[in-house]
Amino acid sequence: MVGNITKIGVIGSGQMGSGIAHVTALAGYDVRLYDILEERIEKTIAQIKEHLARQVASGKIEEEEAREALKRISPATALEEFKEAHLVIEAATENDTIKRKIFQQLCPVLSSSALLATNTSSISITRLAAATDRPQRFIGMHFMNPVPVIKLVELVRGIVTEKATFDAAQRFIESLDKTFTVAEDFPGFIVNRILLPMINEAIYTLYEGVGSVHAIDTAMRLGANHPMGPLQLADFVGLDTCFSVMQVLHEGLADSKYRPCPLLVKYVEAGWLGRKSGRGFYDYRGEEPVPTR
Repeated sequence: MVGNITKIGVIGSGQMGSGIAHVTALAGYDVRLYDILEERIEKTIAQIKEHLARQVASGKIEEEEAREALKRISPATALEEFKEAHLVIEAATENDTIKRKIFQQLCPVLSSSALLATNTSSISITRLAAATDRPQRFIGMHFMNPVPVIKLVELVRGIVTEKATFDAAQRFIESLDKTFTVAEDFPGFIVNRILLPMINEAIYTLYEGVGSVHAIDTAMRLGANHPMGPLQLADFVGLDTCFSVMQVLHEGLADSKYRPCPLLVKYVEAGWLGRKSGRGFYDYRGEEPVPTR
């Protein structure tokens, strides 16, 4: 653990919030997990228990470590329960308005010394920090999905972020046995500035009939040695998230090369968001995923 940071708050119990709660509890921190839908929190904690059990079965952690980590995670039914938190990490949906509203509601209940972080994958840290009462104690911590598996965290400072905040964030990330890289506060930061346009281009390749879902993913797995194809990865990330990041890149950089593919827009409009909705570029409702195009 890091100095006086022992109590962590996590806002959002989706894939990212769940993963962040998992790794922070495993590192010895006490974690309070909040979601606007209370019933989702208990489901998420049950999923974390399953993930910890898999880590035990694979020999990555000891059974006692898993048991103690699970004890450190507790649900928060209201933001007021973060009043003793030393660090709160927001991992809500990738929407500027929603995130700013959360920070405006959260700040009045926090101690004046508490640090704030956002797990945004593309939105301006400076702009989000401006919605708080402590922009100097605000930083971007972009964890990668799945959080318990991928070692990297992008640290992103806003214009007002103080060095002490940045230093504390570095030590915190290292205490989770993760590696940080420093990105400047530009749309998409490093990873998504490179990754999402590649995914978007793969969708254009499908849209224009250059190849099928199977052909495109096979080509990139075997031809570029990627661990999974770009369309399979898009489904894993969530097509709504892919669309949001591309919108941020397109609007923030004003370059037509970042325009979201019309086919991506159609899938999102249809509610085909990938794995989490059961259908995306693959249909996940059967025993094996089947390409939808």
